[in-house]
Amino acid sequence: MPSIQLNKTDEAILEILEEGRNAPLNVANRLDLTRQYVQQRLRRLEEHGHVQNIGSGVYELVDDPRDN
Repeated sequence: MPSIQLNKTDEAILEILEEGRNAPLNVANRLDLTRQYVQQRLRRLEEHGHVQNIGSGVYELVDDPRDN
C-alpha cells in the first residue's frame, strides 16, 4: 500500500498516541474535533499499519510514519 499523506489532524493524533493508548472520543476532545472525524482518521492510519485498535475502541501507536 502506498505511504499515507499525513494531514495536521493525523500528526496531532499520532502525538497523542505517543503518550499512550487512547480512545477516539478522548482524542477528539483534546483536539476540539468530532469523534467521527477522529475515528475516520484513525481507521485510515490503521489501514496503513500505523495504529492498532486493541479492543473496546482503544488505539495504540505501532509504527510512527513520521519516523520514515
